[in-house]
Amino acid sequence: MTKKFFAILFLIIIIGLVGYLIYNREKSAEIANETKFHPAKYYKKLSNKMVQCNLCPNRCILSEGQIGVCKAKKNIDGELYSMVYGNLASVYVDPIEKKPFFHVLPGSRAFSIATTGCNLRCLYCQNWQIAQVFPWDVQTQEATPEEVVQAAIQSNSQSIAFTYSEPIIFYEYMLDIAKLAKEKGLKTVVVSAGYINPEPLRELLQYIDAYKIDFKGFSEEFYREFIGGHLQPVLDAMKIVKNSNTWLEIVNLLIPGENDSEEEIRGMAKWIKENLGDEVPLHFSRFHPMYKLQNLPPTPNETVIRAREIAIEEGLKYVYTGNIVYPEGESTYCPESNEIAIQRQGHFVTKNNLKNGQCPSGEKIPGIWE
Repeated sequence: MTKKFFAILFLIIIIGLVGYLIYNREKSAEIANETKFHPAKYYKKLSNKMVQCNLCPNRCILSEGQIGVCKAKKNIDGELYSMVYGNLASVYVDPIEKKPFFHVLPGSRAFSIATTGCNLRCLYCQNWQIAQVFPWDVQTQEATPEEVVQAAIQSNSQSIAFTYSEPIIFYEYMLDIAKLAKEKGLKTVVVSAGYINPEPLRELLQYIDAYKIDFKGFSEEFYREFIGGHLQPVLDAMKIVKNSNTWLEIVNLLIPGENDSEEEIRGMAKWIKENLGDEVPLHFSRFHPMYKLQNLPPTPNETVIRAREIAIEEGLKYVYTGNIVYPEGESTYCPESNEIAIQRQGHFVTKNNLKNGQCPSGEKIPGIWE
């Protein structure tokens, strides 16, 4: 046998050994991580150690060892566990207007957190680096609910915002934090696509002050093709939030040529007025090419401005624009007198004429003002 043969054989053995060591290291890490996983809520045990998650409309049926669509729940020995509880992928202190909430504590700071994962597959995901990955794909930091609440207090934030990825997939973590936050006098706000089943949503809302839903588009076809979900569960979720004691705001990101027709915008505005009322704030936001939709152009400013005009024509009182420079669409107006109640520039309040939610003319504007 030649030296070349032995060299190749030696190389194969080395590669195999390295592969074995890596596999065992990853397997050991996986087992170690599983000991830290947190029991999940809202699931049903099936036969042969299978489970069905009932947290969101996906209702994933998982065999032993299988992970859900959300990349956050795993079947371990016939029990469902959260893989993201206590593992933060993003932590920032933001202006509450960035969420955007325009009728919640104007000018205040929101301690904003997220884990990895999402139960939808938006082709234009704005936070895909954490929303469309597994927990081990990015660096995270461990934090107990108590530590999150304490950090929020130390940051002089008035609220904790569950945001960035999809808070529904870290439901158990969010719920525990929200309960503690209420005890400490902090407000809690959720920024979500609203793709959640009624029972867990109603439990969560007992501890949430404000809920913003990203209303992706007013058609089932758009939800199936671009979002990886269905429209009706989101409509149901918005009704549940509106009928609770939790404040609701809605955002619609306008995608050129896909969900921005005047017919669809008008239909959405009519539905909101008829089912949620004319005082629910609606934000229209400009799309920027992102993730798997980088082939599309940004939304023209005129489209966003026209969407606001249509919604106002349909009787909605508080309609805003986002991701464009348009002062008229950034400010809150007293509906009868048309006086400026709150003037904004970008994510910042430049003037607040409200006193306890009341205009100088005496008109009351709904929201959370203190």
